[in-house]
Amino acid sequence: MRTTIPVENNDTLAAVRGFLKQMLEADVVDALLVPLETPSGTITPALVSDPDMLDAADPLAPMMGLNAARLAGRVSVREPRGRVGVVLRPCELRALTELVKLQQASFDDLVTIGVDCLGTYDVSDYVAMSKAGSLDRAALLATAQDGDLALQGEYTFRDACQMCEKPHVEQADVTLALFGADLGSGVPVLMSDEIAEKMGVEKADGDGKQRDEVVKQLVEARTQVRDERFAEIRQQLDEEGVEGVFAACVRCHNCMTVCPICYCKTCLFKSPVFDHDPLQYMNWAQRKGAYRLPADTMLFHLTRLNHMVLSCIGCGMCTSDCPADLPVGQVFRAIGQQVQGVFEYEPGRDVEEPLPLITFKENEWIEVGED
Repeated sequence: MRTTIPVENNDTLAAVRGFLKQMLEADVVDALLVPLETPSGTITPALVSDPDMLDAADPLAPMMGLNAARLAGRVSVREPRGRVGVVLRPCELRALTELVKLQQASFDDLVTIGVDCLGTYDVSDYVAMSKAGSLDRAALLATAQDGDLALQGEYTFRDACQMCEKPHVEQADVTLALFGADLGSGVPVLMSDEIAEKMGVEKADGDGKQRDEVVKQLVEARTQVRDERFAEIRQQLDEEGVEGVFAACVRCHNCMTVCPICYCKTCLFKSPVFDHDPLQYMNWAQRKGAYRLPADTMLFHLTRLNHMVLSCIGCGMCTSDCPADLPVGQVFRAIGQQVQGVFEYEPGRDVEEPLPLITFKENEWIEVGED
């Protein structure tokens, strides 16, 4: 069903907060996993059960400090559990779908609330803009109507957002359909009839065609940027190899830690396997003349690529959290596009779509070989 959240005094955020409060008060969910503004001005996910606490909720903040899909997994993966509404961006929804397939989350007792993404900044940029008063939230929200998501001042959206060809929510129990809407007067919402009946909301006019047109325009622009970035990183990989592109890696494991899909409880790279004896380092150095430290950085990245590239949903948290500013996300996405194409697999598309690595198909190796 399609309805509209009325907006008063051009305060879109207040209207969205009121809608979320209504979900709690109507007993649709027991709690909401939602981005909350902290006293310091940053945004962090929190599990909120008190409607009054939602006065600090900010699901429209253009900042992404982590992919909250993993947190959604933690509140849903096992029983007993409560009924939780999870407010997520499109890339987080796709990651959650992959985690369900990997049995690290469950859609049971979970209400997904998707928010069209207008683009996000890294934490440091968002905080700097907020403190300087240079973040014009109203202007950013106004860009949703025609899809002209212009950057503000000297700051740019995160690398992943600039080339994200899926900024819109494709499937969720509740969707805040921002694209194509005049958010100063109302926020279109798509929801199931069951949830609408519980909340007592009425059907609103509209067919969503404006949203479809804006999304199409935006996807075309983002896809062009994506293809340019992919061409650049593939050329760099051809010229320098993986070892060259990741030469500055210090194996801090940040990319692994923030990746929403990298979930192994017992990780080889967090084990003593790579704590080599001092004499081993000396032997390598004497045999080769010089031995790069820290060791095993290329093995780390190649192993992650092997494990994660089919399910990479392109959130770009790996790039955002790399202290060496390495293009980790670009490498994963560019290689992922090729690997996913071989298996005709799109991560996050459908929870019923089986994971290629754990799905046996007779003669599959012949088909792949022919391609």
